[in-house]
Amino acid sequence: MSPSAANAHAPMPGAEGLAEPLRSRWSPSVFDDRHRLGADELAELLHAAQWSPSAGNTQPWAFFVAERGNATHRVVVEHLSRGNSGWVPRASVVLVAAVQVEPDAEGNGGGDATLYDLGQAAAHVTLQARAMGLHAHQFAGFDTDAVHAALGVPAHYRVLTGIAIGVRGSHDEVDERTSAREDRVRVRKPLESFVFDGVWGTPWTAPGADRPAGSAEGAAP
Repeated sequence: MSPSAANAHAPMPGAEGLAEPLRSRWSPSVFDDRHRLGADELAELLHAAQWSPSAGNTQPWAFFVAERGNATHRVVVEHLSRGNSGWVPRASVVLVAAVQVEPDAEGNGGGDATLYDLGQAAAHVTLQARAMGLHAHQFAGFDTDAVHAALGVPAHYRVLTGIAIGVRGSHDEVDERTSAREDRVRVRKPLESFVFDGVWGTPWTAPGADRPAGSAEGAAP
């Protein structure tokens, strides 16, 4: 890993106090295409999703296990966007995430909360991966409709995202575009841009802290 990449992925302001593996989680794009996960490791990752919270314990998520080289993996690779085709195929496994968005034949399930629940399940997988010494990179750049059809997903489910998981590889083995993704500095919006107090647009501030520049008590949104 280059020195610039090492700096780019160090904890940024606000992340220093986070617990592991939250602090060291990031999304690499250079995976080792020789590394493989054992069945027990895959099961651990999936158990993390299994035990994530869900509304009413409905557990509306579903995952396809696309291990590098298997039939499901070939479907995913065939339908990747140009931007993702250079790095996703190198990961040890891709989990294709789907979620129930409409009631089933018995009228059960569906609703807006299912998207929230799938997000939590995916987050649990990424943190479990990091705890196991792995890295996960979530992505949405693929033809979800084509993958939905090819994998026989029922109509009341929606294929939404993928999670590429593996260990880091060498920059020397990937194209310049993929390598460049690795050196991007981790940057997040400041809290005051998305955490509000009272009314929309009024930033929340911790007790005793100075209010952000440009904000005012009781300001209209």
